[in-house]
Amino acid sequence: MDNIYLLMIIALVILAVADLVVGVSNDAVNFLNSAIGSKAISFKTVVIIASVGVAIGAIFSSGMMEVARKGIFNPGEFMFNEIMIIFMAVMITDILLLDFFNTIGLPTSTTVSIVFELLGASVAISLIKIGHDGGGFFEITKYINTSEATKIILGILLSVVVAFTIGAIVQWFSRLLLSYNFEEKAIWVGAIFGGIALTALTYFIFIKGLKGTSYASTNYDLFGGLTMKEFLENNVLSILAASSVIWSALSYVLILFFKINIYKLIIIVGTFALALAFAGNDLVNFIGVPMAAYNAFELWVASGLSADQFPMGVLAEKVPANNWLLFAAGMIMVLTLWFSSKAKSVVKTSLDLSSQGETEERFQPNFLSRSFVRSAMAMSQMSAYILPDSWQQKIDKQFEEPTAPKHVKTEDLPAFDMVRAAVNLMVAAVLISIATSEKLPLSTTYVTFMVAMGTSLADRAWGAESAVYRVAGVINVIGGWFFTAFSAFSAAALVAYLLNLNLEVMFPILLLVAIGLLIRSSIVHNRKSKATIAEDSLTKTGSRSVQGVIIESAGNISNVVKRGNRIYTNAIEGLAKQDLSLLKKNKKQVNKLSNEVDILRDNIFYFIKNLDETSLRASSFYINILGYLQDMTQSLEYISKTSHKHIHNNHKKLKFSQIKELKEIDQTLEELFNNTKAAFDSHSFEQIGTIIEQKKELFDLVTDKINKQVSRTRTEESSPKNTTLYFSLLLETKDLLTAVMNLLEEYYNSHDSSVEPATIQTTEEES
Repeated sequence: MDNIYLLMIIALVILAVADLVVGVSNDAVNFLNSAIGSKAISFKTVVIIASVGVAIGAIFSSGMMEVARKGIFNPGEFMFNEIMIIFMAVMITDILLLDFFNTIGLPTSTTVSIVFELLGASVAISLIKIGHDGGGFFEITKYINTSEATKIILGILLSVVVAFTIGAIVQWFSRLLLSYNFEEKAIWVGAIFGGIALTALTYFIFIKGLKGTSYASTNYDLFGGLTMKEFLENNVLSILAASSVIWSALSYVLILFFKINIYKLIIIVGTFALALAFAGNDLVNFIGVPMAAYNAFELWVASGLSADQFPMGVLAEKVPANNWLLFAAGMIMVLTLWFSSKAKSVVKTSLDLSSQGETEERFQPNFLSRSFVRSAMAMSQMSAYILPDSWQQKIDKQFEEPTAPKHVKTEDLPAFDMVRAAVNLMVAAVLISIATSEKLPLSTTYVTFMVAMGTSLADRAWGAESAVYRVAGVINVIGGWFFTAFSAFSAAALVAYLLNLNLEVMFPILLLVAIGLLIRSSIVHNRKSKATIAEDSLTKTGSRSVQGVIIESAGNISNVVKRGNRIYTNAIEGLAKQDLSLLKKNKKQVNKLSNEVDILRDNIFYFIKNLDETSLRASSFYINILGYLQDMTQSLEYISKTSHKHIHNNHKKLKFSQIKELKEIDQTLEELFNNTKAAFDSHSFEQIGTIIEQKKELFDLVTDKINKQVSRTRTEESSPKNTTLYFSLLLETKDLLTAVMNLLEEYYNSHDSSVEPATIQTTEEES
């Protein structure tokens, strides 16, 4: 039995490594989104700066892992075997929960997850102990640190509201002062802004990044014999005042003599500061539990007592962490930053919700988002009545966005400018600094995300076109945070209960289940990523002439034809074999294709805006092409859904003669689609004329099948459902052919091989 605890320690170490990976993948959004969104520096430079911050933060990480040891429960009330069950339940639950959020691309709080897992597991074991001793429910206060748990729950609510509000207010005044033409403002304006921002960030580095470390508790002659922590606490105002003056003067010199972009410098320092603070303080969320378990194991082995007789009051004492372990953890975090694809998907969610321009909206509107937007619009109208018109005009002028460069694609533009990125970093740093100094349990993730959302609102990034979707996204993310707390508590309690039933049996079973789910999640994520790449999703055109659009759209046409061919064939195959699974997958494929075409149509506004005045024919051509593509997808959608519905409702199978005729049409269409795809892949648009010549023959084939079915219906057909399905398929096939032929004729009539296409220059993505 004693060997089981050694195996548990080994398992906890392995889980800690995995937890570091999934934890960093989620928390990377805290310090990457501002730099990546503003495109102030290249992605590679962002990751290098963040990596340095993470590595230093890990080495200087807090050596006192109190949250895992005694912050949530009273360790003296538990025996060694019970503590090990609690720690194992926490780690198994934590890694699965964080991986789930990474997979769906939503940011959550590693602090809240670890706290509520500790709370859930310790409550479960406490209730088992109380039940065994015959005590009452309220005796749980003897085992649980209820005051700390209450502070953390209130901290969640506080961080959401305060961060959003302060972020919105600071951004509004910053934009009012700097406008979007911030680089043209007087040097002293940029210097003062830089001084304030850099003061906030450097103070944040000391307060949040270094104050809690073991080095901050050492006495220094430089500080008059005081510790760094005491010196910082006793001289807050003087440190801030002196820093503001020094940084403002330095910013002025850098702007005037060295022509340095002060906003870019703020973003670099801010990214480093938040990365350092993340590693320095949130590292406990990933390795605090395994380190506490290892300390407990060492003390238990030295005691010589049995596991159920050794009390864990020793965990209440302060034990410094091993610096080599902290360094190793930091290196794992750095590697994760560079190679985690899930980290990029979490960052993307935050950027999409705060983007100044139009993005593909991931979230659908709901009752709460619509109500919030209506309320905000009403408040905006009230403020317009209260403020004089002259004031309102001056304010609106400061919020006027500059016109985007004509020859740059929309997706190549930054999500927001450097002023907003700087405010995001500065405000997040200040709020976390204040919370740390006041010992308030604010979540780093909650603060950074909600500050970004508040600045987006104040910066008018949520316009009439996108507000209802963005607010719905924010509500979804906040809902996910509360789900984190509830699910972390419940899952950890359940795992602790199962482990307590029979540790030797349940420990290996639950560990294998956790590892299996992690592997499965990774495989599914990789498959989805590869499927997206392999599918060659439709791309937005950036050309400015008819010939340019013809060339650029050829890939999209080929893509739709290839996928349309497969969708039509699968529908006929599914009907012939009555394969409900195939038809269900087919429905998903056609819905995906339809959504991609809709996204292209949504981009028409930006396409037309990019056109030269002499290229209006290109917009007409492009709109027609998208219209024909939509007609094709609607026909395919109808064919796919009708076929699925027929089999799903268990209606009679189509007759052999009907299946034979449909397969004949399918073979003919396959030849048409293959020839069309070949012409568009090779840009041999002259070949389209040969394909168009088959138009009458194709329509005659479908008409002949319709006539045959009419004859069958009058003489031998006995199933109304079969007749309806068959006519629907034939008529929709006719519509599909019409759309394909119209598209081909549009291309054939518009293409001119003697004209060189004019295209938009694209900015290369920095890597």
